[in-house]
Amino acid sequence: MSLRREDLELGLVLYTAAQVRELDRLAIAGGIAGFELMRRAGQAAFASLQQRWPDRSPIKVFCGGGNNGGDGYIVAALAAEASLPVKVWALADPTSLSGDAALAMEWAVEAGVAIQQWRGEAPNKAGLVVDALLGTGLKGSVREKYAQAISAINASGVPVLALDVPSGLCSDSGRKLGAAIKASATISFIGRKRGLYTLEGIDCAGEKLFDDLAVPREVYRQLDANVFDKTRQLDCAAMLARWGVRPRNAHKGSFGHVLVIGGDVGMAGACLLAATAAARSGAGLVSCITRPEHSSMFVAARPELMVHGLSEEHIAIDGAAMGLISKASVVVIGPGLGQGGWGRALLSAVLSTDLPLIIDADALNMVALAPEILNSHRGPRILTPHPGEAARLLHCSTADIQADRFSSVIMLRDKYHATVLLKGAGTLIASADGASPIYLNSGGNPGMATGGMGDVLAGITAAFVAQGHEPTVATCLAAAVHSAAADRAAQHGERGMLASDVIDNLRGVINGYAAVS
Repeated sequence: MSLRREDLELGLVLYTAAQVRELDRLAIAGGIAGFELMRRAGQAAFASLQQRWPDRSPIKVFCGGGNNGGDGYIVAALAAEASLPVKVWALADPTSLSGDAALAMEWAVEAGVAIQQWRGEAPNKAGLVVDALLGTGLKGSVREKYAQAISAINASGVPVLALDVPSGLCSDSGRKLGAAIKASATISFIGRKRGLYTLEGIDCAGEKLFDDLAVPREVYRQLDANVFDKTRQLDCAAMLARWGVRPRNAHKGSFGHVLVIGGDVGMAGACLLAATAAARSGAGLVSCITRPEHSSMFVAARPELMVHGLSEEHIAIDGAAMGLISKASVVVIGPGLGQGGWGRALLSAVLSTDLPLIIDADALNMVALAPEILNSHRGPRILTPHPGEAARLLHCSTADIQADRFSSVIMLRDKYHATVLLKGAGTLIASADGASPIYLNSGGNPGMATGGMGDVLAGITAAFVAQGHEPTVATCLAAAVHSAAADRAAQHGERGMLASDVIDNLRGVINGYAAVS
């Protein structure tokens, strides 16, 4: 049984700041007063604070001038009413507040909260900080006064609870806007902010908490009916649970034939890793086309593989490559391929077919140099760039890619008419047809920052295509399984983790049993 697009809809919806503002507006239009929503946010934050740090005091609440500051004033009022030592450091003049934020500040004053303008004081190391400085409305770089406060909070080493989003973090992209709070925990309200799950947001947010403030489901349905640029977090366990079991009369032909092409001189390992990952991910057959001198090494390392050593002369003269390619269900091209004549000839051969392709590594770099070479390919394709490769594909800088990863993956999809997986912390997947949400995989760990991890991911993706999943589903499932296996491998430590350690944990993840030490 193959998974369907609907099976990807099991994960959480992630929102932009504008979408959450619209949810807020719809909730208010539906009869919930704005101040009531602010009160609920403050109560949810205070409950989280008490649950996680019941013995930390004093509580220092850093408040800005908008509604995020209003949430902070309510937290301070609730702390005072509970007879906890609390103080507000205000970075905006409290008398200049308006609307619901002003009402929240007045409540704090009535509760006996001491409010003082912040003039550079560092938080008490024995205490706790509530970050209510900037929220989701920040557009440009953090202003100097706020940057100084953020720096003082971060330098204090005390636990920090950020309200809605760590101040200084772009809630849409996960990028620091100059300086940003490094929170111990972040509680989001109404909608989970997508920037908390990718790039620098992962480190800045700490533990991610959420409260929907009892906003009715109908409000979310109203937004979903009119918003198309949604993001959805992948749920690996839920997807695998939907996959079902293999039929008892299955045979190797039931699960496809993956062909991995790569391994130029000095780069055999990349091709071998991708092929081994494909085999461990359930492909029925796995073949390799590599340099002739690598064949014996491949067979010795993994005798289950069918290995074909082709020289450049064989590719050009007798059509041996096409004969092998034609037998495959799906092709991975790129791991260790190189960009010389041998690699170019193999890429050209593959692009002349209508087979599903996973285009990775050096194959991506050759496509970036001559995008028109994709015009000859008539089948579905999946591109799996890391940020540097993505920058070459879009002819921009890596910093440009990382500045807005969501826009970057959409531009790659549209330019290359492909399903695109943009690697990195908070991997993103965009479907070739543009009909699905952007999918975000938040699993994985820093131990994956080592050579060969991308080759493993390419092999897993191909195996899932070979087993009948359409490209978007296969890519999403591969990203989730890859990171889950890496998280299992990291139980022995992140430093020194190898790509082969991830392969060793694939079978346990896919089949739902504990890895054997």
